[in-house]
Amino acid sequence: MKRVSLAGPHFSHERRARTDRRHRLWWSVCYGSFNPRRRAPPRRQGDSRFHSLDWHSAHLLAVAIGILLLSVADAFLTLLLLQGGADEVNPIMAALIYRSVATFTALKMGMTGVGVLLMVFLARYRFMRVLRVEWALYGVLTAYATLISYEIWMLRSAAELPIL
Repeated sequence: MKRVSLAGPHFSHERRARTDRRHRLWWSVCYGSFNPRRRAPPRRQGDSRFHSLDWHSAHLLAVAIGILLLSVADAFLTLLLLQGGADEVNPIMAALIYRSVATFTALKMGMTGVGVLLMVFLARYRFMRVLRVEWALYGVLTAYATLISYEIWMLRSAAELPIL
């Protein structure tokens, strides 16, 4: 009977590859963006209570971009209205805007961006087991569109007032 040596050329003590895939962050991000693996929730309910997706629908991207653009328009129109003599109703934003306009806009864009990112990430879940988060995104988009319409109406009506 012949003995097989595990120390031969085919076997080694360290079988893992020398390059660890976790060290190639940007390659993984780019590769995963074009080759997503998780396009749908798990098929079995016992697999995971919380699951994330790599691939979201294109309409969510459109809604997210729309919300961010309307947020920028809201910040711009708010500054125009404040120059015309309006008051900021939100007490937190009022404290920020009167101290620094740059801080106001950075915080507004940051909070909106993080909120939209989280809502897109959780789009397939239900908020309080009733409303899908995806529908909440549509609600935010509608609310921003309504707010922009109101701000434009306020700018137009302020322009029509007689100067005393």
